[in-house]
Amino acid sequence: MSVLALVAFGLLWIVAVLGGWLGYQLLRQNGRILLRLEALEEQLTQLLPAKSPSLTLGETAPDFQLPNLAGGRTALSEFRGRRVLLVFFSPRCEFCREMGPRLAALGPDGANGRPVLIVVSTGDAEENRTFIREQGVRASVLLQEDMEVASKYRAEGTPTGYLIDEEGRTASELAMGASALLALAAPVAPAAPGRVAEGAATGERRQQFYRGEQLLTISRIDRNGLKGGTPAPAFRLPRVDGGELSLEDYRGRWVLLVFSDPECAPCDELAPKLEQLHRRMPDTQVLMVSRREAAANRRKVRQFGLTFPVVFQNHWEVSRLYAIFATPVGYLIDEQGVIAADVALGVEPILALLSDAVSGVATRR
Repeated sequence: MSVLALVAFGLLWIVAVLGGWLGYQLLRQNGRILLRLEALEEQLTQLLPAKSPSLTLGETAPDFQLPNLAGGRTALSEFRGRRVLLVFFSPRCEFCREMGPRLAALGPDGANGRPVLIVVSTGDAEENRTFIREQGVRASVLLQEDMEVASKYRAEGTPTGYLIDEEGRTASELAMGASALLALAAPVAPAAPGRVAEGAATGERRQQFYRGEQLLTISRIDRNGLKGGTPAPAFRLPRVDGGELSLEDYRGRWVLLVFSDPECAPCDELAPKLEQLHRRMPDTQVLMVSRREAAANRRKVRQFGLTFPVVFQNHWEVSRLYAIFATPVGYLIDEQGVIAADVALGVEPILALLSDAVSGVATRR
């Protein structure tokens, strides 16, 4: 064998060995990534219960019995045969308080073709009694201790609720925000004789509520949240711990943007779970936009040991940009600053967005 052939054979052997080594390193690296993703998904599974969508249209509304403000107890089943607007509420929720005068304007229960108003609230009886008296709301106000009834209805924020028909079935999906709820309270005109049978009319009306064909919004402001694929509106806000922070600072990284409130009970449930996942997922930044004064937010940050950034808006200037006035809600924003999924309302849907973040980061690697 010639010297040239030996050299060529040697070079080929070196290339083969080098190629094999590089291939091994790539497989090793990808294997590590897959193992890390599997570990993250397992952590998410442990922290995240099964994703809970809205009750489906036409589903039997879960019955319940709760204390009322008069000292007795009231059950949902007592209103069978009448349409009911069921509202989940908190007197400490700013959006609920702003909704008070509009609830009062609905008039007496079931008047003028409107549904009976049932408010399921949190807080103590005196706090709710004072609020209802000051606002002039005429409704059945029932008190849940925590979120035991709201959880049955998969309502994890306030104000939210459903329209329930005369047969005790849902005539709408979960309505979020004052305008959507009040639209469900629109009076229904009686059907003209000889037109559609009552059962068919009820079903047709239920479908109309579902499609939103008869929902007249009281405000022209969009309150249903920005859709996936929309560029995330930019903002710059003061940080709770001093200085300012801009959303643009995180361009090139996945961001879970969460709107919160220091006086929102579901927000308190969400905060420690977000912190746990934030520490385990360095590739995704959690950014919380809160409300109210800095002192109240600092107390919450200390209470839950939050290490991710928390900024605060004075009123709802950034909530308005993102077209939703409720807490807690979340948006997943990708590396290009585009909203990657529709808005998530409530604890479980917000945490579920982190699964999408894991998948998105893995795809980009």
